[in-house]
Amino acid sequence: MLQYIYLTLFYKPVLNLLVFLYNITPGHDLGIAIILLTVIIKLILLPLSKKSLKSQKALQELQPKIEEIKRKFKDKKEEMSRAMMALYKENKVNPFSSCLPLIIQLPFLLAVFRVFRNGFNNSSLDLVYNFINKPETINSISLGFLDLSATHNIYLAVAAGIAQFWQTKMMMAKRPTEKTPGAKDEDMMAIINKQSMYFMPLLTVYIAYTFPAGLALYWLTTTILTALQQLYIFNKKPILNSNKILIEKENKIIEGKIIKK
Repeated sequence: MLQYIYLTLFYKPVLNLLVFLYNITPGHDLGIAIILLTVIIKLILLPLSKKSLKSQKALQELQPKIEEIKRKFKDKKEEMSRAMMALYKENKVNPFSSCLPLIIQLPFLLAVFRVFRNGFNNSSLDLVYNFINKPETINSISLGFLDLSATHNIYLAVAAGIAQFWQTKMMMAKRPTEKTPGAKDEDMMAIINKQSMYFMPLLTVYIAYTFPAGLALYWLTTTILTALQQLYIFNKKPILNSNKILIEKENKIIEGKIIKK
């Protein structure tokens, strides 16, 4: 049952959209079709990713207040948790919202992977909808030299890793430079963030190198688009209102008081 739902909702739509884009692309270039497919999927997920990035930016802007709460309640974990939740609620920030777009994107990524793993043989092309022109074969060579059906394309793999590093580095929250009492947890989190900044790109290079090059091109394109979206949102004016009234409310929250609207 789950396999049928996945086939109907993800695999077949991705395959058919890719074939349609391949048909209308000048020269029937599969690489351009993959880039267009990536843009369309990103547009579908745009509302979720935009909300996620705004939440991440808001968390960065709240970082000084978060550090202040941690210092004040370093020996009172329950009061720290209550003050944190009150701070998030007051500023309408969900610290877990950044995970949702990644989870939703995974089925699309898996569908693209399966499309290239299965290839474009007759059994795959038999899944093309009746209203879409089914090509006899699909040429996997893009731009006259790039074989998107092959594995071990080191150039695309490294490019995807570099793009992943750029995106991950931008995602790292701004942390205070001064040392504060009881900052063990903060230092540990900084170490984990730094490790992830290097681990994720290396993992991306490995996956992109061992899987079909078409998937590496998809990954590279979606990472660049996500990073550009981050750059745009993070460089905009602050999301949180920094006026005097809000600051006073936040200070009251830090004291452990709940502000009633």
